[in-house]
Amino acid sequence: MPELPEVETTVRDLRPLLVGETITGARVSWPRHVAIPTPEMLNDQIAGQIVEGINRRGKYLLFALSEGDTLIIHLRMTGHLSVVEPDTLPDEHTHTVFTLASGKEFRFRNPRKFGRVYLVGDPEQVLGELGPEPLEPAFTVDVLRERLEGRRKILKSLLLDQTFIAGVGNIYADEALFYAGLHPERTADTLDAEETVALHGAIQKVLLMGIEREGASIDRFVRPNGTRGQMQNAVAVYKRTDLPCIECGTPIRRIVVGGRSTHFCAVCQR
Repeated sequence: MPELPEVETTVRDLRPLLVGETITGARVSWPRHVAIPTPEMLNDQIAGQIVEGINRRGKYLLFALSEGDTLIIHLRMTGHLSVVEPDTLPDEHTHTVFTLASGKEFRFRNPRKFGRVYLVGDPEQVLGELGPEPLEPAFTVDVLRERLEGRRKILKSLLLDQTFIAGVGNIYADEALFYAGLHPERTADTLDAEETVALHGAIQKVLLMGIEREGASIDRFVRPNGTRGQMQNAVAVYKRTDLPCIECGTPIRRIVVGGRSTHFCAVCQR
C-alpha cells in the first residue's frame, strides 16, 4: 500500500497537471469504487468544479474544489493515478475517470478494487479519526510520549494504526524501528525517554528519506508519470530477509507481527 512518502510524491506529481483544471464529469465502471456519494451524484456534483489545490492527509489525497467540496482519494494497495490524453488505451482496471476541460482524463486505476473515492463538503467526515501528521511541527517528542503513555500494544502494530499516527505503513514502520534500535515486538509502555526520542527521530528520518527518493517501488507503487520511486534502493531492513544488516552484518530476520511481514535485525534491535 502506498504510504505517506508515496502519496506525497503522487500529490507533488499531480499538482502541475491538475491545479487550475476544470472537471467536466466523472465516469464510474464499478459503483463500489465511490464511497460517497453515489456514482451518479458524483458526476452531477463535480461537473464544472475547478481543482484549486492538491494536498495530503495521512495516506489520503485531497483535491480542493472551487465550490467548497473536497475530492478525496485513497489508493489502498494497488491504486494508481494518472493524467492522460483521451485516446490513451483504456484499462480494465480503471474504475473511475474524471474528464477535464482541457480534453485530458484523470484516471484512477485500481486492480484489486480496495481504493475509494469520496466527494464531501467536510473532509473530517472521512479523515476525522486520523492521528497526527508525523512531519508537521506540531508532532513533537512530547506529543509522541503522550500518545505512547499507558499503551501496551506492540510497537509494530501501533505504528500501523492510522489513528495513532497518520501515514506510516509496513515499509516505514520496519525502517523506523530499525533506526530507533527498537524490537518490533516491544510494547509501547516499555519505552523510556531516550527511546521515545529515538523513535520520534527515526519516524521522521525514514519518511523524509522516502519523500526525497520519491517513494518506494517495492509493492506495486508507480508514480503518475509511470516511473518508479527509488526508496527501495535505500531500505535497511524491509524485505531484506537473510541479507546482512547495514550496521552489523547480521542477517535480517523476518517474522509476522499482527498478520504483517516484519523485518528487523536481531542484534541492532534486541
